[in-house]
Amino acid sequence: MSFVDLPLKMPLESPNTPIESCFFPSEGIASVVSTGRNGKSIEVGLIGREGVTGSAAILGSTQSPDAIFMQVAGNGHQISIRHLKEAIRKSPGLSETLTKFIYSFMVQTSQTALVNGRATIDERLARWLLMAHDRVSAPNLHITHEFLSLMLGVRRPSVTDALHLLEGRGLIRSSRNEVVVRDRSGLEAAADWCYGVAEAEYNRVFGFYASTGTVSALSMLDGKLGG
Repeated sequence: MSFVDLPLKMPLESPNTPIESCFFPSEGIASVVSTGRNGKSIEVGLIGREGVTGSAAILGSTQSPDAIFMQVAGNGHQISIRHLKEAIRKSPGLSETLTKFIYSFMVQTSQTALVNGRATIDERLARWLLMAHDRVSAPNLHITHEFLSLMLGVRRPSVTDALHLLEGRGLIRSSRNEVVVRDRSGLEAAADWCYGVAEAEYNRVFGFYASTGTVSALSMLDGKLGG
């Protein structure tokens, strides 16, 4: 594995292109984006320090129709698919850990589909901010209103209105390029039923490792990858 910087908007996977490497983010957030035949896109999942990219390749495919890119800049570790698969063949424990993460990520994406179809925009935004907050070290999220509108699949004015609503309740502080989480418990209340199912399942699967919601995936591997 090699340590790498993961700058904003860096592509980690491109649609319908062979996946050559997996990335374990230590800081920052990767966004998984699905695009339809009409060109319209929406975010379907987030990956931070709790996980790894390259699920399709780990499961035996060579590529995916989705794109993955850095939504919040950070850093992490990169390993080639070839080397990771060699390690998986040698370590049942590594294989089990990666499979557990992929399962928990599938739960996250299924919850995202439910929320996108049934929740209000402010509930969806509150959930997204909580998920992002779970994956960073500080309450500051460097994200623009325009980017949030793309991720949530709604018009930019709708995102601005929802941010103002949450800010008016004292839950966040919002500026052009940053959102600061001020009241985590209040934000959870604003998200209501939209947040918590995927997080609880992740915690169930990984047990005490996920008790804080901020554990690194590399920590869970517990040395199974070697040096």
